[in-house]
Amino acid sequence: MYRIMLADDEGIVIESLKFIIQKEFGNECIIESAKTGRNVIELAEQFRPDIAFMDIKMPGINGIDAMKEIRKTNTSVQFIVMSAYDKFDYAKESINLGVLEYLNKPVDRNKIIAVINKAMKIIDKDRKARSRALQIKEKMETVVPIIENSFVYSLLFQGPDTDEIDNFKNLLELENNYCSVAILQCGEENIGNQMTNSIGSSVRLQRQFSEVREIIKENLGGIVSSVMANEIVIIIPSEDNILEYNERSLLIEKARNMLKDLRKRVDASFRIGFGQVVSLGEAGKSYIDAKQALQYIESSVAHVDDVSLGCDYEENYPIDIENEIFKATKKGNVEAQKVSVEKFYDWMVANYSDTVIDIKTKVLEFVLRAETIGYEASSKVYRFCSRHDYIPTIMAYDNFDALKEWFVDKMNKAAYTVACNKEQAESDVISVAKKYILSNYQKDISLDDVSREVDISSYYFSKLFKEAAGENFIEYLTNIRIDKAKELLQGKEKTIKEVCAEVGYADPNYFSRAFKKKVGVTPTEYREENL
Repeated sequence: MYRIMLADDEGIVIESLKFIIQKEFGNECIIESAKTGRNVIELAEQFRPDIAFMDIKMPGINGIDAMKEIRKTNTSVQFIVMSAYDKFDYAKESINLGVLEYLNKPVDRNKIIAVINKAMKIIDKDRKARSRALQIKEKMETVVPIIENSFVYSLLFQGPDTDEIDNFKNLLELENNYCSVAILQCGEENIGNQMTNSIGSSVRLQRQFSEVREIIKENLGGIVSSVMANEIVIIIPSEDNILEYNERSLLIEKARNMLKDLRKRVDASFRIGFGQVVSLGEAGKSYIDAKQALQYIESSVAHVDDVSLGCDYEENYPIDIENEIFKATKKGNVEAQKVSVEKFYDWMVANYSDTVIDIKTKVLEFVLRAETIGYEASSKVYRFCSRHDYIPTIMAYDNFDALKEWFVDKMNKAAYTVACNKEQAESDVISVAKKYILSNYQKDISLDDVSREVDISSYYFSKLFKEAAGENFIEYLTNIRIDKAKELLQGKEKTIKEVCAEVGYADPNYFSRAFKKKVGVTPTEYREENL
């Protein structure tokens, strides 16, 4: 349906236009009319016309001024100016208002029909564009929560690399490099620092997740996970790596207001805990902070900065290098770990060369921590007496160079143990995946099918497979299918269609295009060349 408004102070003109429009377009159009500038503006506000025939000279407010007012509230209306006056005087202003056509009275019937058709095509195009935009928005409303949940999961539990973080930042249009983590807990009742009946409440939380997510977004913004047990994790982006007191107070006030809103909308009680601001790659530390805040503070809103947790370090202690050492150890990054270990050792010698026993104690502490990480990441058997010579060995060293060599060697071996175990585990996964693909390439298999076979999430498996195989899953599968097709095409026993089906393609045309893209010739041409 098209809403058409007729604005002219001559009744005969309005009636003539109505007659032409109704005869030509019938029930496609709804028509309303007005005879003064003021009435036109008021009608336009209520009627919201798609097309407006406007006379320039009308009683009171003229047509140009009326169009200016209408354009303020209706940016898409198609104006068609009809006037007995020469268009030169009004052409400039009409163009500025986006007038579709300027017609001199009297106007031919065919010209009126033609300009209405022209306007309808523009309106249809705009409506389709709006419809597509709404569809995209609707899809994004579905997709964005999934991407956000994947990002939260990746940050907290998979230790993403810089490239992966950058990919998520691009997808979510996130510009900040720092964040704090908040944990929203749900329960029947908040007693001390515990939530009762968390299971029953989590069911309600899951049912009303969309509404809860919207409330979180309105109050805190951030990136919101799905419901995990009775918790929702929120990554709150930050411009700086420090949260000032006033900012923390404002955040806590926002959280209190959010909890009030949640209690009204969801039949449950809520608590929320906040961790410290960290880099995105260290979000896991802030998550632990938030957990500790909830554990130690008996309040509905708990911030880790409000409780003394952990320890402080002397002013020049290189805690950042220490963190780098054990981060690299956990990842099995031998080279990065070696660089950080040497930096830390050089710092100890530069600052505490006169207290050798303290340096040796720190060396032993770090080695034991690193080896524990190595044991936990491998299938090695821990033996109680395996370190019986460590203390005598360390105490026997009488120079810093020898101690450093022992220190770096032991630390590197721990990281290497992690790397070997990780490499072996990944190798086993890829080996199983390749065997599965080779046994099932003729079927309609997907990335999800293969990742389910190796019991790894499809997202992580896709990344792992590409790193190991040098190509993604689709490319690898396609290459196997095309290679098998080339073997079959070297004989006459099977038709092209049979070869197509045997290598896993349902559509012969698609098979032919895929084959030519890889081989450079069609299956028929390949057979002719190889018989």
